[in-house]
Amino acid sequence: MRLATWNVNSVRAREPRILDWLDRADVDVLAMQEIKCKPAQFPLAGFEERGYEVAIHGLNQWNGVAIASRVGLDDVEEAFPAQPAFGKPGQEPVVEARALGATAGGVRVWSLYVPNGRGLADPHYAYKLDFLARLRDASQQWAGAPTALVGDFNVAPLPTDIWSEEDSDAETHVTREARDAFASLANHGFEELSRRFLPAERTYTFWDYKQLRFPKGEGMRIDFVYASAPLAARATGCEIVRDERKGKGASDHVPVVVDFADA
Repeated sequence: MRLATWNVNSVRAREPRILDWLDRADVDVLAMQEIKCKPAQFPLAGFEERGYEVAIHGLNQWNGVAIASRVGLDDVEEAFPAQPAFGKPGQEPVVEARALGATAGGVRVWSLYVPNGRGLADPHYAYKLDFLARLRDASQQWAGAPTALVGDFNVAPLPTDIWSEEDSDAETHVTREARDAFASLANHGFEELSRRFLPAERTYTFWDYKQLRFPKGEGMRIDFVYASAPLAARATGCEIVRDERKGKGASDHVPVVVDFADA
C-alpha cells in the first residue's frame, strides 16, 4: 500500500494539482489537511472518477481534514477519544475539524492537523500541547494494530528540521514542550518513518509563501507519518515530494509518501 499525507491548504483551490499528482503518484490512500471546506463543498467528482472514496470532516472555511482511498474506507471517526475543544474568549469551545480516522486497506489511518499555537502567550499554544497530549493518550489503544498517524503536526522536532530556530513565525514549533509532546508518540509504540529513510539535514515539507522562503531554502519539516510497530515493520520506503512546492497554485506544504509491503 502506498500512503501519502498532504496539507493541501484549500482543496478547492488546489484541486487540479492534487488530481494531477494522484494521476502520477499511484497513491492508494491520501490523507489531506487544511481542506478549508464543508463536506458539501468538497470537489468529489475528480476523486471518484479516479476510483477514490473520500471521507471528509470540515465545519467551516478553516481547518478540515479528509481521507481519499481506493482500497476501501470504513469505520470513519470525526475525532479521536477526548480530543480537546477550542474557543475564543467568550465563545463556546468547539471540537474543531482536526482529526479524521478511517480504515483503508486494513490500516487504521488518522489524518491530523495539529493546532499551530500562534504564539507562546496565546491560548492556542496551550491548546496545541493539550491536543498532542491527548493524541498520545489515545494512541496507546491503537498501538497493537496497523495504525498510521499522519499529517501536519506543526512541530519541527529537531534543530535540523527548520532553517532557523530564531524564525519568529515558528516559535511555537520549536519549544521543548512541543518537541517533547511530539516525541512522546514514539514512547507509546509508534515510529516516525521519514527518519528511517530520509536524511535529517534540510529535508523540509513546508515553506511559507512570504519572503521567498522556498527559493531561499528556508523551510521546516513539520509533516510526518507515525506508524504503530505492526505497520512500521512493513515500511519499505519514504519520499518527500519537494517538486510539488514548485509552480503556479502550489500548496505551501508538499506530500510525504510511505510505501508498505502487504501484510
